[in-house]
Amino acid sequence: MELMSGAQMLVRTLEDLGVDRLFGYPGGAVLDIYDALLASKKIKHILARHEQGAAHMADGYARVSGKVGCALVTSGPGATNTVTAIATAYMDSIPMVVITGQVISPLIGSDAFQEVDTVGITRPIVKHSFLCQNALDIPKYLREAFYLASTGRPGPVVVDVPKDCVRPTDKFEYPPMGEIKMRTYNPTKLGHRGQVKRAAKMLAEARRPVMMVGGGVILGNASSRVRDLAHRFNLPVTATLMGLGAFPSTDRQFLGMLGMHGTFEANEAMDKCDLVLAIGVRFDDRVTNDVSKFCPAAKIIHIDVDPTSISKTITADIPIVGEADSVLGQFNEAISELQLSCNTEDLEKWWSQINVWRQKKCLAYKKDKNLCQPQEVIEAVYKATGGKAIIATDVGQHQMFTALYYPFDNPRQFLTSGGLGTMGYGFPAAVGAKVAKPDEEVCLITGDGSFQMNIQELSTCFEFNIPVKIFILDNHTLGMVRQWQKLFYGGRISSTNLNYNPDFVALAKAYGHEAILVEKPSELDDAVKKALSMKDKLVIVDVLCNTDAKVMPMQQPKGGMADMFLAEEN
Repeated sequence: MELMSGAQMLVRTLEDLGVDRLFGYPGGAVLDIYDALLASKKIKHILARHEQGAAHMADGYARVSGKVGCALVTSGPGATNTVTAIATAYMDSIPMVVITGQVISPLIGSDAFQEVDTVGITRPIVKHSFLCQNALDIPKYLREAFYLASTGRPGPVVVDVPKDCVRPTDKFEYPPMGEIKMRTYNPTKLGHRGQVKRAAKMLAEARRPVMMVGGGVILGNASSRVRDLAHRFNLPVTATLMGLGAFPSTDRQFLGMLGMHGTFEANEAMDKCDLVLAIGVRFDDRVTNDVSKFCPAAKIIHIDVDPTSISKTITADIPIVGEADSVLGQFNEAISELQLSCNTEDLEKWWSQINVWRQKKCLAYKKDKNLCQPQEVIEAVYKATGGKAIIATDVGQHQMFTALYYPFDNPRQFLTSGGLGTMGYGFPAAVGAKVAKPDEEVCLITGDGSFQMNIQELSTCFEFNIPVKIFILDNHTLGMVRQWQKLFYGGRISSTNLNYNPDFVALAKAYGHEAILVEKPSELDDAVKKALSMKDKLVIVDVLCNTDAKVMPMQQPKGGMADMFLAEEN
């Protein structure tokens, strides 16, 4: 019989669950846990410099590895500092478990030092929150937390651990691992066979179909199924921001991203199609524009593992609840059983129309020999990495430029905050990605505003030798906010200028890293190549960019999918 303290059981449970990397920041309420962690030979702890950074690292780790990311923080401000990161993971359905310290049980509710109601605070932004009542709750709740986080529609789970539950003097018998069963939680895996058959028949009969893929395809490991079905039926494919990489962006059938900053051909195809096969998407407002004008001639087939997402925003003509990979497997069976084939003649006409829209070349832009355009920075990084790098971004213009100008061919290659739009996400997420995939090239594309929100993690990278490459599109402004002020506020610029940025090159060196300043387009390619050649070093490439550059195309507010502003030269 093996006797353990609550802290030791917590560490052992994480080991049993396969956790090999734990991101965190210590404090009084979790000191016993950190002390027990010293004895672990399986878990490497990555000390972040801020709890938000630790949780974003766990998020990035989860996105590229497919495993559950895990973070450990103390009570009170330690827990509240993770709230933005938890909400980020919740909005993007990322499997993550955050373990928070809590004051001793008798003091809960007394406004004790560093006490907050962590369960109450996080309840709207998690799949579930657990509050341990005793030491033996710890292994039970952690096992359930990891199961909840990784099944059905993935998401973050919080486990709040009072300090008296982890006292080293109190020993208990460690309960062995067993099958996790939760009576009230049974996510649907397979779709309704009748609905799948109806949908397959509707797809075969469609004259102007479009396949729309979202983050659920990537999270559900269904990318290969999507590719096979798209090629089998010669379907035009578009992706949400979170779905980029689910279908190869360099494939001739890919129309580009759709939505607010989607391509002209993708949004036109959505507007004029007669069928949308939507897989793993939420139909959020950045995709639909005015829902009353969304795809007016189209029938909607919606496949999603989360039944609450179906018909929440856009009414589905054929709703199918189930895991994307399993449901698409059922599609293949139905297609074979019903001996279905695509509508070749009509599809040829449809592709001819799409190719006319493509001739618009909506992503064309003007270059300036004296000033770097943001688009050419993305293109330079793409060229130098061969399109193979894992790319993380923050939020703003650089995020949209990356989505449009760096073609992603593989799932789990693109990390960005889609639902919450979290500035400060990109850098720690890139750190987590590099920890998960140390042999892969990991690049952060960020803005001078976003990068400064979690810049302290440069210290983490130095301590643990995490050599991410950082490309700052430095335009001395909050670019996307400025763009809206220019377009919709009469050009009045209010509090978006960043004229007092630090010297990023000097700052990088102060943290022990390398850095390169790029002032002209002629310097760009060499700087990118030089940065990437320093394999074992973190390198910042600070690129001075055009302050007035705009992300185009852009949908017109309150319009349909095809109501768009295009670049002035188009």
